[in-house]
Amino acid sequence: MSARLPPSFVPTLTEVVPDTRPSPATPPPLAGDQIPLETAPRGRIEPALDTSRVAEPAVTPSPWAGLEDQLVQRVLQRVDVALERRLHEALADVIATQTRSLLPGLRERIELVVRRAINDAVAQEMDGR
Repeated sequence: MSARLPPSFVPTLTEVVPDTRPSPATPPPLAGDQIPLETAPRGRIEPALDTSRVAEPAVTPSPWAGLEDQLVQRVLQRVDVALERRLHEALADVIATQTRSLLPGLRERIELVVRRAINDAVAQEMDGR
């Protein structure tokens, strides 16, 4: 089984970040400008987020990945059929045009060859008499 590369627009996990969060039994250390919850003023309190400890979520494969490949293949098949038909028509037009332009020259050469053949045949007949 070969490994498939994900499409370029799908984010991928490139490094493993160790879990440095403290265990749930110990409270996180307070930053210098934070007030402990016991002494904080009443009302809604917004906890300060320490983004240095937040790990990137793991990227799961998209359920649409297989559907995307199928869609691409179906579109390419339709393009292939349409392209083949259009190329056939375009080449037929080019061949017809080229044949029409070659026809007068071909007629002249065929006429010249036939005249020579007839002249040679007549000359041989006259010599043989």
